[in-house]
Amino acid sequence: MYSHRHSCGERRYARHGFGVGGRFAGHQRGGRGGRLGRVFDQGDLRYVLLQLISDKPRHGYELIKAIEEKFAGMYSPSPGIVYPNLNLLEELGYVRSETAAEGTRKLYTITEEGTNYLAANRPAIDAIFARIAEISRAYGGGPAPEIQRAMRNLEAALRIRLGKGPLDATQLSRITEALDRAAGEIERS
Repeated sequence: MYSHRHSCGERRYARHGFGVGGRFAGHQRGGRGGRLGRVFDQGDLRYVLLQLISDKPRHGYELIKAIEEKFAGMYSPSPGIVYPNLNLLEELGYVRSETAAEGTRKLYTITEEGTNYLAANRPAIDAIFARIAEISRAYGGGPAPEIQRAMRNLEAALRIRLGKGPLDATQLSRITEALDRAAGEIERS
């Protein structure tokens, strides 16, 4: 997955363009893996977050993972957009957060006002989740999100190491052997 910065400062992560018509028509694949214009319209992410919190109280990280699962690994919102939206939902009185005694993670739960807001906006929320399901059906089935994350980690590790300067023969041999060993293990799995 590759990130793309939008004019509003939001970073969105997506794999492949969603040119299935309707909401995502006109988004073209481009560059490595394709880049997506906009995944959500203004305010859609707040609806999604509120609905997921309505389903069960969650931490911010759990919300990010739940959205990624809804998109079958095709999209993962950045923490830099999720947490400000959670703060806004809290300021609006739609959710409340409780910080766990053992850490700084906040558990978000829906309020009565939030439940009423969801009910008043049910058609819009249902339409958003229908679009997500369509995207998941059309573009899902690729590598699991865990595999995609591991591939990005490997790529980043190589980029960082190669950015440190030239490799001597021993370093080159170690890196090549590690990559070949991993490739062999993956082929045998």
